[in-house]
Amino acid sequence: MADKRALGQDDAEDLDGAIVPLKKARTEENSLIAKAPKEGHNRTSNLSAPTVQLFGHASEVFSMRFSPDGQCLASASADKDVFCWRVYDENENYMVLKGHRNAVLEVHWFTDGEALLSCSADKTTRCWDAESGLQIKKLGEHTGIVNSCCPLRRGAKIFVTGGDDGNAKVWDMRVKKSAHTMRNGFPVCAVAFGDAGDQVYSGSVDNMIKAWDLRKGSGSTASLLLKGHSDTVTGLRLSPDGTHLLSNSMDNTLREWDVRPYAPQNRCTKVFTGHVHNFEKNLLRCDYSPDGGRVACGSADRMVYIWDTSTRKVLYQLPGHTGSVNEVVFHPKEPIIGSASSDKTMFLGELVQ
Repeated sequence: MADKRALGQDDAEDLDGAIVPLKKARTEENSLIAKAPKEGHNRTSNLSAPTVQLFGHASEVFSMRFSPDGQCLASASADKDVFCWRVYDENENYMVLKGHRNAVLEVHWFTDGEALLSCSADKTTRCWDAESGLQIKKLGEHTGIVNSCCPLRRGAKIFVTGGDDGNAKVWDMRVKKSAHTMRNGFPVCAVAFGDAGDQVYSGSVDNMIKAWDLRKGSGSTASLLLKGHSDTVTGLRLSPDGTHLLSNSMDNTLREWDVRPYAPQNRCTKVFTGHVHNFEKNLLRCDYSPDGGRVACGSADRMVYIWDTSTRKVLYQLPGHTGSVNEVVFHPKEPIIGSASSDKTMFLGELVQ
């Protein structure tokens, strides 16, 4: 986000779709720290240890996501690279996706697990083949930093992006140009796709979340405004059942919104507190557990926060990172939490059931 963070430009040659095989030395030279379980500790996952720390990125890690089958994870960093890792065994860093010319701000897997999606401060969004690591598509219609991206949950490879140019755009991998452009009027920091695929959500520096009805085509009029945050919205995530939307904001609140068609006028159903933003103004993301029973988000105080959705109580406040925690994500199959930090590392940790 141009007005809230400084990102250096790179005039080097654009290496579109380049893939650099990673030498084994990266994992042998302290690239992973595994803490042995305490005596009597009941393990709840298939991780190699209850807590695993992953090293390798040369700069802040802004985003991470598990693959749909939970076997791999992708991480995105200010070092311009997307790393692919094995979740289990030796936590191998098996592939590096090179092509972006500035910080990579968010990464996602498409739901079939066959492709990856990334967006960057280089004003582009790129799609990658998950097996070969080759770039499938480079999309450059945004005229500002692309802060966020999110794929459709099922069906065709369709996704939404949001950028500092004030636009949210919907793309179809089968078409060269964007299918819809929603003119927000303010820099868009977070986007999410509706469950049915006919609606997208955008959060921006005007402190509002807007819902856009794709059946009405491109335009500048949102179908729904969600008001309640008092500062920039930095993260959005749809609940597993598609009925609620989770939002994180620089006002130090995490909010849940009822986005069903005939919900009451006051759609903000819950407010979660405890985590913080600071002067760094990072785009801290949030997530739901697979069953919707827990929510989590990053925090500038270097902690991982996890709440019980029904009681709004903090279940976990996990230390370990030495920099801002920028994204926290739940594993799709096991009680594992992942966190990405400005300290250039990531943690994988198993949760007690």
